[in-house]
Amino acid sequence: MSLPRFGPHDDPGPSFAALLQRTAAGGDASGVLGAGQAPVEIPHGTTCVAVRYDGGVVLAGDRRATSGHLISNHRIEKVFPADRHSGVAIAGAAGPSAEMVRLFQLQLEHYEKVEGTPISLEGKANQLGQMVRANLPAAMQGLVVVPIFAGFDLAADRGRLFEYDVTGGRYEERDHAATGSGSLHAETVVKLGFRPSMARTAATDLVLEALYVASDADAATGGPDPVRDVFPVVAVINADGYKRLEDAELRRRTERLLRRHRGRREGNEANTS
Repeated sequence: MSLPRFGPHDDPGPSFAALLQRTAAGGDASGVLGAGQAPVEIPHGTTCVAVRYDGGVVLAGDRRATSGHLISNHRIEKVFPADRHSGVAIAGAAGPSAEMVRLFQLQLEHYEKVEGTPISLEGKANQLGQMVRANLPAAMQGLVVVPIFAGFDLAADRGRLFEYDVTGGRYEERDHAATGSGSLHAETVVKLGFRPSMARTAATDLVLEALYVASDADAATGGPDPVRDVFPVVAVINADGYKRLEDAELRRRTERLLRRHRGRREGNEANTS
């Protein structure tokens, strides 16, 4: 069998499936490499937010995963501990994101066991950036992973947070960060509500407000569901370590948030009547 040859003005393009489509007998390669088949819907997760407060960082994510126009999961976890003093929030393809987090946790644990001391927060952020960069070929096929990394820097005695792009570029943010399809709406709320040296309770209320507003504007972001007991995952990272907030506290704060929004709406309706 001879290989097909192409002239300088007949570039076959980067798609191998398309190349087979052109060179196969009769132009039919529907059974090769999925050519002609409907694309597989991959569950994706969004939206995540991080806010610095006076004692550390609050890291939060909604609970919805979507596959195309369908809600594939109402209770997906998007916020995870990386080690004792750091955490990761994920947005993107759910499977590769969860796998990346597990591998990241394992690498940090392995380093600490081998060296006898934890890796620096800067080193952790760099390591995660390398993992995101290694995922670039998969990202070009739609399996994007874009995390937020946050932690408490024991050497600097303060919380720090980092954003990434799909190529593994790492960018430290001073006060807050957001990722995912609802990040534009969430980050707008955070920018308007952020104050320097916020208390932990105020920062928690702010991330809950940001995720609620994002869920109202972005179909891929899930809002709080008190009927099903589904609330965002919220974690606090400070000098004492990583701690996930209990659903009971999140329920109280969410109910207060909903009452506040209901009061605003009723007040606006009264003013326009």
